[in-house]
Amino acid sequence: MALSSFDFQQARVKQVLFKSRLRSVLYGVREAEPELFSLRDNPLGQWLQSTVKPAVGANSDVREIERVLQQMLQTGQDLAARYSRGQIEESRAGLDQINSYADHIETLLHRLEKDVAQA
Repeated sequence: MALSSFDFQQARVKQVLFKSRLRSVLYGVREAEPELFSLRDNPLGQWLQSTVKPAVGANSDVREIERVLQQMLQTGQDLAARYSRGQIEESRAGLDQINSYADHIETLLHRLEKDVAQA
């Protein structure tokens, strides 16, 4: 199955969804569920496993996306733990790091999308 631009757009939406859910945790709107920080349960992680890896295999950009996503999830979990300990401002300040990871993933997605389109 070939990957389309729609597939990559879905990945970008999944990325925004995680950031939105994390932000709602850090602003007290919802509880931090362990699944939020699990690579296996993360919508972008699931997309990588079910859609991307079968289509492109062991591409170095795919491995890098997975690595950065794992770092982003770990950082998000750390921020949620800070929030629950009452370090509210510190946890919210950490959203800049989450955005940095997200920007890196976006760059990798763009590069992967370009490579897939050329193949």
